[in-house]
Amino acid sequence: MFDLADAGALGFDADRLGRIAPFLTKTYIDNGRLPNAQLLVARDGQPVHYTRLGVMGDDQRELRDDALFRIASMTKPVTSIAFMQLVEQGLVALEEPVTKVFPEFADLAVYAGGGGSIPFAPGTPTHAMRFVDLLTHMSGFTYGLQNRNNIDAVYREHNFDFARDHLDSDGFIAKLAKLPLEFAPGEGWNYSVSTDVLGIAVERISGMRLGDYFAKHIFAPLGMVDTHFGVAEGQSERLVDAYAYRPGQAPKMINAGATSKLNRAGTFDSGGGGLISTIADYHRFATMLLNGGELGGARIISPKTLRLMRTNHLPGNADLTEMSSSLFSEANNAGTGFGLGFAMVIDPAKTLMPSSLGEFYWGGAHSTAFFVDPVERITMVFMTQVYPSSTYPIRRQLKTLIYSALTQTHA
Repeated sequence: MFDLADAGALGFDADRLGRIAPFLTKTYIDNGRLPNAQLLVARDGQPVHYTRLGVMGDDQRELRDDALFRIASMTKPVTSIAFMQLVEQGLVALEEPVTKVFPEFADLAVYAGGGGSIPFAPGTPTHAMRFVDLLTHMSGFTYGLQNRNNIDAVYREHNFDFARDHLDSDGFIAKLAKLPLEFAPGEGWNYSVSTDVLGIAVERISGMRLGDYFAKHIFAPLGMVDTHFGVAEGQSERLVDAYAYRPGQAPKMINAGATSKLNRAGTFDSGGGGLISTIADYHRFATMLLNGGELGGARIISPKTLRLMRTNHLPGNADLTEMSSSLFSEANNAGTGFGLGFAMVIDPAKTLMPSSLGEFYWGGAHSTAFFVDPVERITMVFMTQVYPSSTYPIRRQLKTLIYSALTQTHA
């Protein structure tokens, strides 16, 4: 599928890169821990390693090179890029209040009690939420999947995390506006529906549905022909089955590609997690990021705008372990900051694995992942389909294997 460049000429040890496929096979594929795995490693945009293992799903068809994967939160960087395109055009600014686009949010308040079997108490009025708070996940919103408190519980009741088939954009905002915030905007970090709200902002500012905006302003210029909110007509056989982890057992298939609702149009384009993509398409997106916002003559975003996005915006240059309310507060996120749609390495030593200062990345709930290393000029895209992404330490293992094969460093 990919024309691989000479690994040695690009500063890799080919034999060490050759360790990756046997490791994945022995550790994850042969024992059924993962149904499949695809990995693409590139330097300067040139692929140097490609691995394809496993099957499409329960029907045991061999994994296709052009398999379609639910990339979930790897949608977030795309949405963030789209919003920053509008910032570059002067149509909106990061410091502006979100009420410029969302008058529904005029009376947001911080949680002050209640929920569950009793109504929420009148919340504490708060200062205005800004667009930058959405990009950084410092808005005060949350995710139902976090399952920690009464606010999360109401998010689950509204099924905000999976709004594709039962809400439209305006309905999403109308329901969200009635709920309390977990904290005042800018005063904490919590992984949340913020990027879904950001996607709706793109819709309201541009006058286009989010999928249409992506197609015109990002996917078509980059040649990302297989990335959509849902599966293109006639392509259902390319969608892999999705699985969920079960302790002590093989993962359970929870969504068959052939019969998935993703083969039918939805009512809501989730900027936080709705895209379907291929490893080839997302490699093009990652290469655009590596190139400072350009690929093949198509300028998606300016280098200075992208530099702002991949800079840590957490107060006092804090990392996620210091700022996160829940998810990503774990010790393995030490040395990791968060910017405008990406996490990034702010202290390589604290990460306890090979990395570069300023390396930026994100992943998806079904264990997909990517990273961009602007120092070493390396990109990686990894595809599989097991929920949740915290199931296995595979992202750390892959980074270790990739960097252990690097023989020529720019650091």
